[in-house]
Amino acid sequence: MQRRILSFIITGFLFVSFLNSGCNKLDTTDIGSDLLPAVDNVHTFADTLSVITTQGVFSPDPTVVTRTDDQAVGHTIDPLLGETTAGTYFQLKPVFFPYYLGNPYDTISPFNFYGTGFDSVVLCLKYKGFYGDSSLPLQLDLREIQDLNFRDSVNKPNDVSTKPNLGLTLGSTSVNIAKLADTVHYYNNRDYSVNTIRIRITDPGWLMRLYRLDSISFHTGINGYYSDSVFRRLYNGLAVVPHVPGTGNQLIYVNLADAATRLEVHFRRRNNGAAVDTVFNSFVLNSDYIGLPGYRSSNTANNIARVRLPLPSGDQEIYLQTNPGTFANLKIPGLTGLSNRIVHRAELIVEQIPDPSATIFKSPNYLYLDLKDSGVNKYKPIYFDLNPSASYDPDYKNPLVYPYFPSSGVNNLYYGGFKKQKIDKFGNTIDYYSFNVTKYVQDIATNHRPNYDMRLSSPFTFSYPQYSPAAIVYGNSVAYGRVKVGGGNNPNYRMRLRIVYSTL
Repeated sequence: MQRRILSFIITGFLFVSFLNSGCNKLDTTDIGSDLLPAVDNVHTFADTLSVITTQGVFSPDPTVVTRTDDQAVGHTIDPLLGETTAGTYFQLKPVFFPYYLGNPYDTISPFNFYGTGFDSVVLCLKYKGFYGDSSLPLQLDLREIQDLNFRDSVNKPNDVSTKPNLGLTLGSTSVNIAKLADTVHYYNNRDYSVNTIRIRITDPGWLMRLYRLDSISFHTGINGYYSDSVFRRLYNGLAVVPHVPGTGNQLIYVNLADAATRLEVHFRRRNNGAAVDTVFNSFVLNSDYIGLPGYRSSNTANNIARVRLPLPSGDQEIYLQTNPGTFANLKIPGLTGLSNRIVHRAELIVEQIPDPSATIFKSPNYLYLDLKDSGVNKYKPIYFDLNPSASYDPDYKNPLVYPYFPSSGVNNLYYGGFKKQKIDKFGNTIDYYSFNVTKYVQDIATNHRPNYDMRLSSPFTFSYPQYSPAAIVYGNSVAYGRVKVGGGNNPNYRMRLRIVYSTL
């Protein structure tokens, strides 16, 4: 009998706990929003809460594009947001030190009388994609970096405002995106490249300096290829920037860490002392992981400068631009003091306002929603809904137990935030985004969690520096995407929070 009473007490306690503190688990959207109960206004209700919106700009923007990220290069004039100019800066270096051209003790000289000597030097950049108008060619200039700080700061993260001083133009090319998929065969008919931007260096003075650094031929006494530390003092790096005045209307994405990105030094040599053969050696983006003595990483930076047109207040229109970008401040007063209830679905709905230029300047693939801490100018992840299968604590109260962000990342299939399309009431095809914040709203209703202000953005990366400087990678390429969405008072594309719930 005592066991039955004890079992009954335990069962009752668990049931009450389930209703009061475990209501977050009542979200049926875990198994599909199509299984939500029908809204009949008797047992299940639906409310639409107003959102107060204002426009924000990240200034300064702390975004860092790392050596392994795709980097943006080019120039755009967006009728909605204004002008963007992007350039990439990098150091391509020999793959070993002391370095020599050709085989050891080859005589490689422009003054060689036996048919051997330098042929050409070509910069190759691995093409990864574009943003903007692909129908217009883009002219790019290859320039020498003269900035000593860039030369020596190989372990410093460079944000998008970094812009080293440049010297001479070494070469240029006009990029036609439609032709980048063509195969380019080299002189020897053995090597080739695909999806590669090639810029031939035509400045004779720079070529002569490069040639005379050979570590084996001590004819000049410079011996610049002896070690990384010596080489860096004679070579600061290279930059690829859009030609001024700008041509084209696109950003091209290249990857510096890809094996196809290299500085090819083509030269002629005698093969086994007989026939002259044309070959090339490559300078690449180096990393310390190789572990050779005196070896140092190459430095990189991706400068992205925005000259924006005036932005609206955000009351009716919000402009969201991927980093270096803009954001929206959101307030939802209706969540304050929300009565206890079973929240089946709480969803923030964000709709694109039709825009003719959006066919060229496309919407971001992902938007992101987080919270502003009360009383401080800091932000933190939204509670529960980023990934309901992962335990995390946005307040980071016990770092040894819970991370401040889901260790497995955002579950976008549950949380949302990715771009979708629908037909609006006027027959236009528009992009839209929705965010599942059911568990967070349930916690406000059940446990009276504060109703935080929110931030809506289109990040390439983001971070919470009060917890860690580490960047969290999101689903957008840097500077890729912008969208005009309805603010809280837009008559046709109003941003809103819809709640489906049952009373207790």
